[in-house]
Amino acid sequence: MKNQELAGADNLKAVHNKSYEYLKQLLASSGIIINGHNPWDIQIHDPKAADLILAQGSKGLGESYMAGMWDCQQIDELINIILRSKLDAKIKNLSTLWYSLRAQILNHQTRTRAWEVGETHYDIGNDFFAKMLDPYMTYTCGYWDKASNLNDAQLAKLDLVCQKLNLKPGMHVLDIGCGWGSFMRYAAENYGVTCTGVTISKEQAEYGQQLCQGLPITFRLEDYRDLNEQYDAIVSLGMFEHVGRKNYRTYFEVARRNLKEDGLFLLHTIGGQIRDHHPDPWIDKYIFPNGEVPVLGQISDSLESLFVIEDVHNFGADYDKTLMAWHANFEKHWHEFKAQYSQRFYRMWRYYLLVCAGSFRARSNQLWQIVLSPEGVKGGYRRPRL
Repeated sequence: MKNQELAGADNLKAVHNKSYEYLKQLLASSGIIINGHNPWDIQIHDPKAADLILAQGSKGLGESYMAGMWDCQQIDELINIILRSKLDAKIKNLSTLWYSLRAQILNHQTRTRAWEVGETHYDIGNDFFAKMLDPYMTYTCGYWDKASNLNDAQLAKLDLVCQKLNLKPGMHVLDIGCGWGSFMRYAAENYGVTCTGVTISKEQAEYGQQLCQGLPITFRLEDYRDLNEQYDAIVSLGMFEHVGRKNYRTYFEVARRNLKEDGLFLLHTIGGQIRDHHPDPWIDKYIFPNGEVPVLGQISDSLESLFVIEDVHNFGADYDKTLMAWHANFEKHWHEFKAQYSQRFYRMWRYYLLVCAGSFRARSNQLWQIVLSPEGVKGGYRRPRL
């Protein structure tokens, strides 16, 4: 029996070694050296990491990092290189196939499941997000055209949205997925509008109401599908990624019935490049459950006969800078939260921010602002020149 156990252990070790050597060759083909000296090189502490990465792809890469099986000084650049080199396409697995089929067949953003992301992600702690984000607590991509820091980039983005919507004093604006109310707060203070925002996060609604105290702003803990009023303008910043392809048409129908005939609707969303893509398994499990990134074709198909597409603006490269700024704030203030959160959480959150930064740097992900009107702006729409 003892000899059999030793033989089994030797066979298992041989499998680990083969996986390790294959992964080593695969990464080396793109200039990534295992235990190398470049900041983007992987430092593997446990050879079993190779098995997880090759067997589970993205999910295995993230989980093995969370478990401390490997490290990398610049995970963001590692991911940029992997995506630019198409290495991710060389690691196909049944887990990835399942996520792809699941996204196409099932509706994971039903009324019941839509609340899961609020509880899992947005309700982890207002104090935590306050330290990571800008003073307005804007948890979406900043606009870095003329900005040199996170605060200015977020203010520039908020003002860009207000100008694109042509906001005027006295207007009533709906914010679908309002977060902590950063847009509503800025728009009310600087453009004299009244705002109503809906969110699925109890923590966001309560804390946002405190931040916006004294302003003509109302927070509602409500599913967007229940909205049925008339607004002068509608905005949705970073919420569409939680809607899901099975609900895109419903989403735009809701926006249309709530928007006045002469109003404008601005949709701000992360975008992808492949229609029949799959949600990233690691992101889906640990960060944004039931999330899905759309492509432009899905958006245009879903709003057909409901809206005229007036303007499409892609500044996805700015999300790289935004995420790196969030990461810098996260690292700077981690000592304030390390007693509250585990080391596993630290590695998870660090990985999330840097992986996403790398994906935008590689231009695998985009960031679109799309301006829509019900019947087309008379004389044509002009994007404001900033």
